[in-house]
Amino acid sequence: MRIGVLTGGGDCPGLNAVIRAVVRKGVKEYGHEFVGFRDGWRGPLEGLTMQLDIAATRGILPRGGTILGSSRTNPFKIENGVERIMENLKSAGIDALIAIGGEDTLGVAAKLDGLGVNVIGVPKTIDNDLNNTDFTFGFDTAVNIAVEAIDRLHTTAESHHRALIVEVMGRHAGWIALHSGIAGGAACILIPEQKFSVEKVCEWVESRFKTNYAPIIVIAEGAIPQDGDIVVKDSTLDSFGHAKLSGIGDWLAQEIEARTGKEARTSVLGHIQRGGTPSAFDRVLATRFGLMAITAAHEGDWGKMVALHGTDIVRVPLLSATEKLKAVSPARYKEAEIFFG
Repeated sequence: MRIGVLTGGGDCPGLNAVIRAVVRKGVKEYGHEFVGFRDGWRGPLEGLTMQLDIAATRGILPRGGTILGSSRTNPFKIENGVERIMENLKSAGIDALIAIGGEDTLGVAAKLDGLGVNVIGVPKTIDNDLNNTDFTFGFDTAVNIAVEAIDRLHTTAESHHRALIVEVMGRHAGWIALHSGIAGGAACILIPEQKFSVEKVCEWVESRFKTNYAPIIVIAEGAIPQDGDIVVKDSTLDSFGHAKLSGIGDWLAQEIEARTGKEARTSVLGHIQRGGTPSAFDRVLATRFGLMAITAAHEGDWGKMVALHGTDIVRVPLLSATEKLKAVSPARYKEAEIFFG
């Protein structure tokens, strides 16, 4: 077979490990040929390709980002976009696609599967919010980067007797905030799934100061105060209808200073969380995903996504990845609340 591979959405540590595993097993065990589509769905939309063979994938395992490039292109929002993809796949002799991405990328893949394109999905998101897989690669790396930042900020907060707020990624799900906040010993953790009380946050801040410790607050970018709305950078939307989030950390810092009289500062980790070399866990998980993805393609098991269930890599319906959000449950959040204040 001649198989196309693409990576879409935000870049993520571990993408190259998936590509490497797909190509290595696909060539060595099955004798398949691969075409790399550049820049997400823009690749098959505009016919942007690159050579993808064993030589092209050597040495990429520890590299962050993606050698294929990425974008947030949505062909279903472009006039004749789907038809152009179909034509380009046919003219390039592509028998199947392996799409590596998050909710938006796999949502497009599922729609194309419904239109007769042979598709296999690989779940990718640092937010860990894709349904029907226990973990996605990139999440472990992002959490470790956030924890390292929190560890460093503890000493600055205590030296200057400040409240420090760490804003991490998490548009709709607070997994990064939850894990990094627990591991980093945060005074409180604020996530999109649970609207927060500013008054309660200020109580936790003052409680931490009373014990001669400076508080660290970890907040997801999509967290919402009980009497407010989500904070956005501006009013523009991307092709999948997502607003640019930014500013909840600064907003909270101003509220804390006004209500407690304590100095508060914010560190927004932003894209630092998803850049750079992947952790060992993410390298292994991404590799295992890639090996299962090419096996599923070789067997013609179309319309499936590879997933982690326990310690096993399995195949699940591609549609199940995006049918609902994998959110932090109240029980998981309650575990963290024990350490607040």
